Amino acid sequence: MPSNGRFRLDRPLEITTMGSVLAASSPNPPPPAASGGVAAPGLTVPPGFGMPPVSSVIPPTGVTTGQEPEAENPLPNPGAFDECHRKCKEVFPMQMEGVRLVVNKGLSNHFQVNHTVLLSTMSDSTYRFGATYVGLKQMGPAEFFPVMVGDMDNSGSLNAQIIHQISSKVRSKLAFQTQQQKFMNWQGDAEFRGEDFTATVTLGNPDVLVGSGIVVTHYLQSITPSLALGGEIVYHRRPGEEGTVMSLVGRYTGNNYIATLTLGSAGAHASYYHKANDQLQLGVEFEGSTRMQDTSVSFGYQLDVPKANLQFKGSVDSNWVVGATLEKKLLPLPLSLVLCSFLNHGKNKFQCGFGVTIG
Repeated sequence: MPSNGRFRLDRPLEITTMGSVLAASSPNPPPPAASGGVAAPGLTVPPGFGMPPVSSVIPPTGVTTGQEPEAENPLPNPGAFDECHRKCKEVFPMQMEGVRLVVNKGLSNHFQVNHTVLLSTMSDSTYRFGATYVGLKQMGPAEFFPVMVGDMDNSGSLNAQIIHQISSKVRSKLAFQTQQQKFMNWQGDAEFRGEDFTATVTLGNPDVLVGSGIVVTHYLQSITPSLALGGEIVYHRRPGEEGTVMSLVGRYTGNNYIATLTLGSAGAHASYYHKANDQLQLGVEFEGSTRMQDTSVSFGYQLDVPKANLQFKGSVDSNWVVGATLEKKLLPLPLSLVLCSFLNHGKNKFQCGFGVTIG
């Protein structure tokens, strides 16, 4: 069961996952200022840019009003629903095939471009041009809004999104996608963060004339400082088809581990993340699909060697697919090398990839 729900207008609609309706791809530029921002759960953020955390508003306690000051809420904000499994997924290696060259160039503190060339033996070779603009509205030490990011390939297919922090508690995102100069998908969502909860509403591909579209609502509530519970409702409609999918999630966060379980009519998804020490992180995932009548279990790990500027990720699943990636940063040069290999023992299929990132 994939981690992100996707929908297309050119084929029958099938909802088999629990997550966002559309995850638009984004380039990977360097940050425009000093690092320190943390990506906000629930929104697709261009890598390299930090999104400001939304802190709760605490009334001043030094002002005499004649009434007792309100007690501070001890429960933290739980983040977003579709980011509950994020820490575990980050441990697993990403599959890559062929040769990939990425060149990032910062033109100013607010505008950057990147070029990506992919040479593949299994599919068409492509070239992508991406641009990222960060606005002048400062919400934190290194966070500026709005953020506009997009990329286009040599066939004219475009992915773009705009992220804006409307207030300290409300954030919005607009994303759209075209394929070979033909409009395919668009999505708009709004996220509201309270002191101990997060609520999100997403609207995808609405068409008033035809009477079709998708509405996704998420809600996640902190029950205790360690336990968070929430739910998701996906409603889809098109001519001759209408339905609703509901799922529930529970996440428990310990000192060095995170256990998450998602249950719904589409299936089940369980993950466990454990940080053994500063160098080693482990992750285990279980996914079951009611539509495909299939289950899978995956184990992954991430090993960091800071003194050597080296990062290694490996994984193995119940289908006997073994994968690994090795990333090496050649400091002080702005250069990174990536080696990737995946072997499917059941299908006797091997894939390998090599990547170079400059900037």
